[in-house]
Amino acid sequence: MNNGFVNVGIDHNPSEFAVERIRQWRNNIGKKNYPNTKELLICANGRGSNASRSKLWKFYLQKFANKTGLKITVCHFPPGTSKWNKIEHKIFSFISMNWRGKPLINYEIIINLIEGTKTKKGLKIKAKMDKKIYELGKKFSKKDMVKINILTHKINSK
Repeated sequence: MNNGFVNVGIDHNPSEFAVERIRQWRNNIGKKNYPNTKELLICANGRGSNASRSKLWKFYLQKFANKTGLKITVCHFPPGTSKWNKIEHKIFSFISMNWRGKPLINYEIIINLIEGTKTKKGLKIKAKMDKKIYELGKKFSKKDMVKINILTHKINSK
């Protein structure tokens, strides 16, 4: 598939929004392009809202897995290497070229420029606006943490 998806938020980027981006991708293009998917591989950077040590990231990702029934594997890029993500380069380099020199004065223009990004090889990008205001500093109990089903991958168990 040569389709991309960008979820543009208007607020902070907490773990809840990071998982919402995954949910939006799945609902907007993932189910259509991969209708029989039972597993999902997520490649994430090791910092910020989807950091490997973030309890909130794990909590919201578990809620998503429970709701969808998907088996989710997360691979975190080592520190300083998240820019090696080929998907980011494939999508965002072309978005940057498409909106170069254009004033990004409102979200409508941003969404339209992202969705207007196409390549000779057929890349098409869908963009969606997320207008939700996400609460910062959310906490959850140890009881909730116990409900998170995390297995260390074999490659990292040594």
